Amino acid sequence: MTLAAIEHPTEYLHALPGDDVRQILWRFSTRYDLQMLVQSVRAVARGPVARLVAQGARNTHEWTPDKNALLQAFDESGITGVFMDPGQGGFIEGPKNLALALVAFELAWVDAGSATGSLAGCLALSPIHERGTQEQRDYYMSRCAPAQPGEDRQPWRGAFCLTEPIPYVGVETGMLGGKMKIAEWNEGHEPILQVEKRGRFITNMGFANFVTAAVDSDDPRIKGTCMVILEETDPGTFDRGIPTRKLVHQLSSTRDPIFSLRVPASRIIGGYSVKDGQIVPRYSHGEIIEAVFRRTRVTVGIMTSAKLLSAVEPVIRYHRSRFRGGAITPGSPRYELGIQLKQDAVHRLVDIWATGEASAALGFAAARTFDQLDPLEIQRNEIFAARGITGGTALYKAMRPVQKEALEYLRSGAGSQPALLVQFALLDSVANVLCPATKLWNTGHGASMMREAVSLMGGYGITEDCPGFLGQKWMDCQLEATYEGPEVVQRRQLSVTMTDELFLTQFRQWIREMRLIANDRPGTGACALASAMELWLWSLQHLLKATDADGAKLYQTARQGVTFPLADALCWLLSA
Repeated sequence: MTLAAIEHPTEYLHALPGDDVRQILWRFSTRYDLQMLVQSVRAVARGPVARLVAQGARNTHEWTPDKNALLQAFDESGITGVFMDPGQGGFIEGPKNLALALVAFELAWVDAGSATGSLAGCLALSPIHERGTQEQRDYYMSRCAPAQPGEDRQPWRGAFCLTEPIPYVGVETGMLGGKMKIAEWNEGHEPILQVEKRGRFITNMGFANFVTAAVDSDDPRIKGTCMVILEETDPGTFDRGIPTRKLVHQLSSTRDPIFSLRVPASRIIGGYSVKDGQIVPRYSHGEIIEAVFRRTRVTVGIMTSAKLLSAVEPVIRYHRSRFRGGAITPGSPRYELGIQLKQDAVHRLVDIWATGEASAALGFAAARTFDQLDPLEIQRNEIFAARGITGGTALYKAMRPVQKEALEYLRSGAGSQPALLVQFALLDSVANVLCPATKLWNTGHGASMMREAVSLMGGYGITEDCPGFLGQKWMDCQLEATYEGPEVVQRRQLSVTMTDELFLTQFRQWIREMRLIANDRPGTGACALASAMELWLWSLQHLLKATDADGAKLYQTARQGVTFPLADALCWLLSA
């Protein structure tokens, strides 16, 4: 008996993916706490935030009472408390990178300034969270948590003050104009520091109660740089400065503050020791911002992803209604599809949508990686602290044998669970690549694709009443491409981290996985992707060994015409 072939009709999406699909795509379908957080944040974004934008609140640089009302909305919806542990007034146990990424996504879907404003408070606390003492963490986290029922208090707000005024502004975070020296150091008492700091483009400064500021030593009795906590009630000058005249992100408060304050040395983030009569901070400012930015850059990248995905529906609506109202017969293709009868319009929109999906997938994968990495990093630090190793070069050297052990584990194909330090080394090598890749590709290529979205709206795209606020979102993308390190900084970091043998060994495993997928599911593009990955790997290995006509190495820090294109190419592969 012969069986006739049964043809199954191809299923197509009839609408954009809903929450049920997103929860699977971004791997939080089993996290009820995150699902409820998304709904709560969305109500704020598409309620008070959308109303402010529609009413023209972006047309002023001042921090108005209407904008200030957003802070209470953030408190009541749980946005403010998402960064804290339950014991500090929060409601999410464990790592919170994915939670913060989802908050940024939902707010940036409507307005990136509101997302920046909400996340800036987390950024101010991040140095304390990542490298502060336990006392510092408990004290500031609990005060920044929203008031509980029955409590009569206002939550504290923080600002992160790293960026210096011109000429250093936005150029080099290693160049610090902020200085500190010892004002008093009486025997048997804690030293008192005099801190001088001027900031530029400091978010949340219009209402911040405290600031985490990066400063350099201006006293031989203090070694190196550090970050220090400044409070508005400290003796001296806490001048919030004038509002920054921004073109973008106007729903966040940005000012250029001036500080001249006396603070106890216990405000040095992470604490300090005294050696030969010299105060030695436990962490330099560079070590602290490295720990902070390698996480927070991911959320900035996801903010651009949200804009791209939010643009799809407004463009479709505009295109399909473009000719309605004229002498067009209802039900005809021109009436129903409008501009989307033209292939170019559809193809360009699909490119925008695909970029949004790919960048969101890359960003949320990076966030989940950091959620896995955070508890391992805490345990690693505890292990090395017991050996008297607390950070810096000593910690880097102590990890070298672990990295060799991790390489042996990968090459042996062992199926057993690796040791804790090996698990950390494996995840850390991937996270060191995913973070700058997310920031670089999402915001860099994302800004270009957002321009496409605006152009697909015709002249409507550059008006204030453009559906979806697409023109404003396009402008906001330009800041996100610069915020927390412009594209060149991400390329520079990638040019170092992507050559790590531990990462490259895992990259080879990914190629093999793509080949297996291609074998099981031909037509998915996995074969083409695996071939592209092999080509990139071959190019990198070749350039690492190659020299120019003068015998100088091609792959080196100064040859950015070589290293940067390879970094860009890797981002495209990772996003795919």
